[in-house]
Amino acid sequence: MRRSEDGTGKVISAAALDLLDRLPEDLRGKAQGSFADATERRRWTYLPGERAGVSFGELDRGGRKAVHRLVAAGLQPHAYAQVAAIMALEDVLDHSEGARRGRHNTDYWVLIFGDPGGSDPWGWRFEGHHTSLNMTIEDERVLSATPCFLGANPATVGYGSGVVLRPLAQEEELARSVLEELGPKELERAVVAPKAPSDIRTKSRPEIEAQEEPVGVRGGDLSGDSAEALKRLVGYYLDRVAADVARKGAQALEGDGFKRLDFAWEGPLERGRPHYYRVQGPGLLIEYDNTQNNANHIHSVWRDPEGDFGGDVLARHYANHHPG
Repeated sequence: MRRSEDGTGKVISAAALDLLDRLPEDLRGKAQGSFADATERRRWTYLPGERAGVSFGELDRGGRKAVHRLVAAGLQPHAYAQVAAIMALEDVLDHSEGARRGRHNTDYWVLIFGDPGGSDPWGWRFEGHHTSLNMTIEDERVLSATPCFLGANPATVGYGSGVVLRPLAQEEELARSVLEELGPKELERAVVAPKAPSDIRTKSRPEIEAQEEPVGVRGGDLSGDSAEALKRLVGYYLDRVAADVARKGAQALEGDGFKRLDFAWEGPLERGRPHYYRVQGPGLLIEYDNTQNNANHIHSVWRDPEGDFGGDVLARHYANHHPG
């Protein structure tokens, strides 16, 4: 089995083992589940509420630091900073809601599936309100880093006419740069509906279809600045995770893969209005929605319709390593 080129899988495995070693027996039992439990592995959500696993609120300082090391091991620094900001926004949101729901930045859970030190596939999930990170690993190689969801509420915290905090700024700005580079005919094809949906269409379904309408404008019909703008947008989502982890998704930016990408926008083009966009192609689906709370509440996700959660990695593993 080919190993990660920059050792990311090895670093992630070491971080997961360190986390488990730091936990007392009762919490370790909560933090570690079976990789064979595909139902639980594929049960993900970005809504608030309790999850399986061990929560930040149950961990001491050393345990929380160990979880942060695991999360940071799989992400690029800017994406790790986004996750940290999203977690902090839970307290901002709680204050704005009058503390009626009791939100807190400790309401995030980690769950490790399988044995990070063994030879069989294993995985981990870090999740809470507006964050869901899912990675599947085999032989120190990260097979999958999707679904990869980041959201924010409030999406923008301002002071006067300025912005104090906006953790998902580039997810919007890079999409708007695509629109700005499109010619009139391309823009007409790209905007497929005058009103945006109230949320990402795939929500937190464990499995999704490879293609779903609307389609929009195709990468193969773009050139020059418009093509580069779309590549930057897709590349930014892929760059949420370490370079070798995003290898498969990067194929969508090359040759025929890019030609088969579709970009679609729904809603008005004016800033501050509810809007949605979608990029889809072979092995790739990106959705972004900012419609709730007066268009100040973002949901964004990168998925692989064919390989979320590693696909059928367990069946492949036993067919290759344990025949008969």
